[in-house]
Amino acid sequence: MPRLITHEIGSLAKTPWRVKVFSGHPLDPHDLMVAEFWGKRLAIPDYQNLLTLLTKNDSFTPQDKQEILRFSSLYATKMLEKSGLDLIWDGEQHRVEMYEYAVRRMQGFTFHGHVRSFDNKYYCKASCTHAPSFSEPFHTQEYLQIAQFTENPVKIPITGPYTIMDWSYDEHYLSSVIPGKENVKKLAHQARQNFLNDVAKKVTYPNIRALYDKGARYIQIDEPAATTKRDEIPEFIQAMKDSIGDLAGKAFFSVHICFSDYHRLFPAILELQGILDEIHFEYANRDTKELGVTADQRVGYEILEKFKDTQFKIGLGVLDVHTDFIEPPELIRDRILYAAKVIGDPNRLYIAPDCGLRTRTWEVAFLKLQNMVEGTRLAERELGLA
Repeated sequence: MPRLITHEIGSLAKTPWRVKVFSGHPLDPHDLMVAEFWGKRLAIPDYQNLLTLLTKNDSFTPQDKQEILRFSSLYATKMLEKSGLDLIWDGEQHRVEMYEYAVRRMQGFTFHGHVRSFDNKYYCKASCTHAPSFSEPFHTQEYLQIAQFTENPVKIPITGPYTIMDWSYDEHYLSSVIPGKENVKKLAHQARQNFLNDVAKKVTYPNIRALYDKGARYIQIDEPAATTKRDEIPEFIQAMKDSIGDLAGKAFFSVHICFSDYHRLFPAILELQGILDEIHFEYANRDTKELGVTADQRVGYEILEKFKDTQFKIGLGVLDVHTDFIEPPELIRDRILYAAKVIGDPNRLYIAPDCGLRTRTWEVAFLKLQNMVEGTRLAERELGLA
């Protein structure tokens, strides 16, 4: 019987030396100490070359920056690998941020400035001024580079079409909808649907197709906005179908949605059985820190009952990414054991943090992930999988 698969959901914090080089700020001795510390800890074979490069301080050429970006991706890939995870990637080291990175590589958008997404995190928001398109797939080089760094399977997250549509201003599709006219609400709804359809079919699917053609077999579609508008769940479901298209069953597809009311997705999300393999939600953020496998101890996992009789793999968030609390392995073990009890088949569980760990330091993220793997191994022994 196979053991439980572990992976990190999305982002990691970017190292200070990578951030400063790309933002034009001078490095200081502490930045080099950080590069050396993690270079040794992660056994990066040529980290001395990075240190030599960083001593240029503030006179980096475009080639230097690409090499520093390569090291940033290598460090993050090895950090996740050394944590013991099964599916690996580099925690968005190539990307500015999940929305801006994608939209800047599309035609048809104009950026305006930063708006708050949550807490003190911001993203640069754009208007759609023409039908979206792109010149070439923009995730394949990232995938190919990461695949050179590890022998583990590589997972590539991409920003989903609904989130791109919902997080953008619309000056194109809504331009013909005149306030005060008859059926304006219906026309506005249709305009959003047209916007979404174009992103899914003209951008998301071709990117996924290109990744598949280059060998990617684990592709995660990030849709944090999926449940924000109750009456657009059917449109979100259709966008998932359009994004994956004829590749359903040919690769492992997952969707990640977090920090929202998941009940809104039912029953529509059941239409994605046979199309999506894994559905990953956040659970630990709403759970207790008590040990135990009863429903009143595992209150964060109540939505699992709705998945019991489905075909989906369960992407199980077991780490709260909004706190420095290092979940002990025994707590992670119990969260997994409870989920296995509810679902009935532990092989349907894929173990991960609630979301990306970009708001945590590398030290905290590393310790959390190591404990997640250790807790998973404890659960496997209890479940007779080890």
